[in-house]
Amino acid sequence: MHPYWLETATGELDGAVDKAVKFSDMIMNWLTDVDMWTNVLFSGIRIIVLFIVTRIVIRVVSKIIDRSLARHEQSRINVNPRRFATVGELLKNVTSVTCNFVMVLLILSEFNFKLGPLLAGAGVLGLAIGFGAQSLVKDVITGFFIILEDQFAVGDVIQTGTYKGTVEVIGLRSTRIVSMNGETHILPNGLITSVTNYSFSNALAMIDLPVKNERSLEEVVGLVKQALAGIQEQNENIIAVPDVLGIQSMSTSEFVIRIVAQCAPNTRAEVERNMLENIKQAMEFDEREKQALTELAATEE
Repeated sequence: MHPYWLETATGELDGAVDKAVKFSDMIMNWLTDVDMWTNVLFSGIRIIVLFIVTRIVIRVVSKIIDRSLARHEQSRINVNPRRFATVGELLKNVTSVTCNFVMVLLILSEFNFKLGPLLAGAGVLGLAIGFGAQSLVKDVITGFFIILEDQFAVGDVIQTGTYKGTVEVIGLRSTRIVSMNGETHILPNGLITSVTNYSFSNALAMIDLPVKNERSLEEVVGLVKQALAGIQEQNENIIAVPDVLGIQSMSTSEFVIRIVAQCAPNTRAEVERNMLENIKQAMEFDEREKQALTELAATEE
């Protein structure tokens, strides 16, 4: 038994030595492989060049975006700078993600990765995510076009559907609107299908003034014009002198006179109240004068 055991141990030792020698030879061959190290060197250089070129492209495109948005901002009046800042940052992020994605694919190709199955898998994954998050994608795309097309800005008074109020926040996913009663409405951008913006152009203040038939038309029109004379100095939101259009409707007991005035955006209610106050004061003063004249005539008699 002893010679057999010794022979077996000697054979295993020789096998281990052979494996160690083969492994060391493999390591030495790998370390001394000139072609392999040449390929590694050139691949490393190409990867570094790809990284530098990607950074240069991202910076150049960002500069172009900044200059383009600055030129559009200077060419527009009463523009909201936050809108252009949002669009600029979004375009820069899209550029950065796209360039970095292309760079990663090119780097993987340097390591002999097969990009066909990888791109196919990424496409299937993206399609699955798209189907699972349709509403989110719709909200983001709609929010981008709201900002890009300048549909409304922070501080504008808008109405979409049954919601009306002042825009407080515009995001890529949702928009926050504060109503006149202080209620805050948070709307997903995908639900904003139509918008009425009351802050784009001048408003038209309109008053329908009912007057009893006892008063003559010429008297009432003259009294209204006298009451509204100089109202522009009182209220800077009134752009043009109020105009008395004439009789809007009439009945057996009264007739209605329509009065209009151009005013600044979002100031219609304030201007209408101011006009009504002046007209009311003028009518009260006219009534007191008539009463005083009546009393004076009765005294003289």
